[in-house]
Amino acid sequence: MKILRTIGVIAAGISLLGGLSTAAQAETRVTLKSAKSASSYYQMAAQLAEATKTGTNGDIIVTVEESQGSVQNVMEASVRPGNYMFTSPPALVEAAREGKGAFKGRPTEKFAEIRALFPIPSLTMHFVARADRGINTLDDLAGKTVLLGKGSFGAKEGEKYLELFGLKDKVELASAELSNAVAALKNGQIDAFVTAGSWPAPNVIEAAAGMDVNVLSLSDEQIAKTGRDLAVIPAGSYNGQTKDIHTSSLSVIAYATTAMDDDTAYALTKTFWDQKTKMGQDAKWWKGVTPEMLANIKGKIHPGALRYYAEAGFPVRDVQK
Repeated sequence: MKILRTIGVIAAGISLLGGLSTAAQAETRVTLKSAKSASSYYQMAAQLAEATKTGTNGDIIVTVEESQGSVQNVMEASVRPGNYMFTSPPALVEAAREGKGAFKGRPTEKFAEIRALFPIPSLTMHFVARADRGINTLDDLAGKTVLLGKGSFGAKEGEKYLELFGLKDKVELASAELSNAVAALKNGQIDAFVTAGSWPAPNVIEAAAGMDVNVLSLSDEQIAKTGRDLAVIPAGSYNGQTKDIHTSSLSVIAYATTAMDDDTAYALTKTFWDQKTKMGQDAKWWKGVTPEMLANIKGKIHPGALRYYAEAGFPVRDVQK
């Protein structure tokens, strides 16, 4: 009898282990390379991970990894196996495929295997000025003190715009980090600051909540001259904002590679669009993502994602297939 009981325990243990093994096999794990942990894009990645877990009932688990930026994300696409997902502007992926810029001299074969999944909120340029300084257009920045920050996309883009619109030698650049922008604006040390982030941007929300600010619009001609996409920030996105703000933006896309199987890519894409409305209730920046933003994708879309877009009737160009 003792022997029989022992056999029964062993059998039950084997059965339990078998069940756990099946559950583990059913769970798909995806690595999402995002951005610096303090950035809005890292917050988005965390929201995507939670939305994916909820939308797939735990069948897909996304692990978010911190990154130093999009160049690192794209670089790692050439060496990371399996279910690797990352975010990047499309132009950077194009540069990797062509072996240009930061990717010069690197093998391009693996970069050619990168495939798009879906758009995420764009990097939107914000020119934020004290309302009491008479700054209503970019030209009004002449003679003023402006904080650009250092090293970020917004800082580099802001510097480019100052030169592009003849303001480089007409403004005084504050020597400070962007993290100090709101405090410096409030205490009058600067007249304006420039930041790039998905709207509504946390630092712009903070500035507008504590004082009267103007978030400047760019003209259609100015936006065209930047070579970037148009972004419209709806009225009411920031405290005291009564009109839509027209500005430039850099599209950002979630990518995978051909190493990701079609079913996983399909599930990730479908879950993203199914969960987007709910994510938008928790974080407004998701509301700015629309199917029309698929037009900003350069290069090929993953076959699994294409299957979903065909089912949903989303606009996809032949060159993206």
